[in-house]
Amino acid sequence: MIIIAGMLQVDPAERDRYLTAVADVSRLARQAPGCFDFSQAPDELDAGRINVFERWESDEHLHAFRDSGGPDMELPPILAAEVRKYRIAAVEEP
Repeated sequence: MIIIAGMLQVDPAERDRYLTAVADVSRLARQAPGCFDFSQAPDELDAGRINVFERWESDEHLHAFRDSGGPDMELPPILAAEVRKYRIAAVEEP
Protein backbone atom coordinates (compact mmCIF):
# COMPACT_ATOMS: atom_id res chain seq x y z
CA MET A 1 0.00 0.00 0.00
CA ILE A 2 1.15 3.53 -0.81
CA ILE A 3 0.21 6.62 1.20
CA ILE A 4 0.82 10.12 -0.10
CA ALA A 5 0.55 12.71 2.69
CA GLY A 6 1.60 16.24 3.39
CA MET A 7 0.66 19.83 2.75
CA LEU A 8 0.53 22.49 0.08
CA GLN A 9 0.77 26.20 0.85
CA VAL A 10 -1.11 28.71 -1.31
CA ASP A 11 -2.05 32.36 -0.90
CA PRO A 12 -4.89 32.33 1.67
CA ALA A 13 -7.00 34.44 -0.70
CA GLU A 14 -6.59 31.74 -3.38
CA ARG A 15 -7.17 28.59 -1.30
CA ASP A 16 -10.90 28.27 -2.09
CA ARG A 17 -10.21 28.72 -5.81
CA TYR A 18 -7.54 26.00 -5.67
CA LEU A 19 -9.84 23.58 -3.86
CA THR A 20 -12.68 24.28 -6.29
CA ALA A 21 -10.35 23.57 -9.22
CA VAL A 22 -9.27 20.19 -7.79
CA ALA A 23 -12.67 19.03 -6.53
CA ASP A 24 -13.21 16.84 -9.60
CA VAL A 25 -9.72 15.38 -9.20
CA SER A 26 -10.72 13.95 -5.82
CA ARG A 27 -13.93 12.47 -7.25
CA LEU A 28 -12.09 10.95 -10.23
CA ALA A 29 -9.29 9.58 -8.05
CA ARG A 30 -11.72 7.83 -5.74
CA GLN A 31 -13.28 6.15 -8.77
CA ALA A 32 -9.91 5.11 -10.19
CA PRO A 33 -8.72 1.50 -9.92
CA GLY A 34 -6.49 0.99 -6.90
CA CYS A 35 -7.48 4.19 -5.07
CA PHE A 36 -8.63 3.63 -1.50
CA ASP A 37 -8.81 7.32 -0.50
CA PHE A 38 -7.98 10.75 -1.90
CA SER A 39 -8.43 14.15 -0.27
CA GLN A 40 -7.16 17.69 -0.59
CA ALA A 41 -8.75 19.65 2.23
CA PRO A 42 -8.42 23.07 3.87
CA ASP A 43 -6.44 23.16 7.08
CA GLU A 44 -8.49 24.40 10.02
CA LEU A 45 -5.68 26.47 11.56
CA ASP A 46 -3.72 27.86 8.59
CA ALA A 47 -5.73 29.78 5.97
CA GLY A 48 -3.22 29.06 3.21
CA ARG A 49 -2.59 25.40 3.91
CA ILE A 50 -4.14 22.46 2.06
CA ASN A 51 -3.75 19.01 3.60
CA VAL A 52 -3.11 16.17 1.15
CA PHE A 53 -3.93 12.53 1.81
CA GLU A 54 -4.01 9.69 -0.71
CA ARG A 55 -4.07 5.92 -0.24
CA TRP A 56 -3.28 3.65 -3.22
CA GLU A 57 -3.01 -0.08 -3.73
CA SER A 58 0.28 0.25 -5.68
CA ASP A 59 2.68 2.56 -7.50
CA GLU A 60 1.20 1.34 -10.78
CA HIS A 61 -2.29 2.52 -9.79
CA LEU A 62 -0.94 5.85 -8.52
CA HIS A 63 1.03 6.51 -11.72
CA ALA A 64 -1.80 5.43 -14.00
CA PHE A 65 -4.06 8.00 -12.35
CA ARG A 66 -1.45 10.76 -12.38
CA ASP A 67 -0.72 10.14 -16.06
CA SER A 68 -4.44 10.44 -16.92
CA GLY A 69 -4.49 14.26 -16.84
CA GLY A 70 -5.19 17.09 -14.43
CA PRO A 71 -7.79 19.71 -13.63
CA ASP A 72 -9.23 21.78 -16.47
CA MET A 73 -8.90 25.06 -14.56
CA GLU A 74 -5.67 26.96 -14.09
CA LEU A 75 -4.52 26.47 -10.50
CA PRO A 76 -3.28 29.26 -8.25
CA PRO A 77 0.46 29.00 -7.62
CA ILE A 78 1.68 26.64 -4.92
CA LEU A 79 3.99 28.68 -2.68
CA ALA A 80 5.42 25.69 -0.78
CA ALA A 81 4.87 21.97 -0.62
CA GLU A 82 5.85 19.15 1.67
CA VAL A 83 4.30 15.95 0.36
CA ARG A 84 5.86 12.50 0.80
CA LYS A 85 5.20 8.92 -0.31
CA TYR A 86 5.05 6.22 2.35
CA ARG A 87 5.21 2.49 1.68
CA ILE A 88 3.12 0.56 4.18
CA ALA A 89 4.05 -3.01 5.07
CA ALA A 90 1.21 -3.74 7.51
CA VAL A 91 -2.12 -2.30 8.58
CA GLU A 92 -3.51 -2.76 12.10
CA GLU A 93 -6.47 -1.56 14.13
CA PRO A 94 -5.57 1.50 16.23
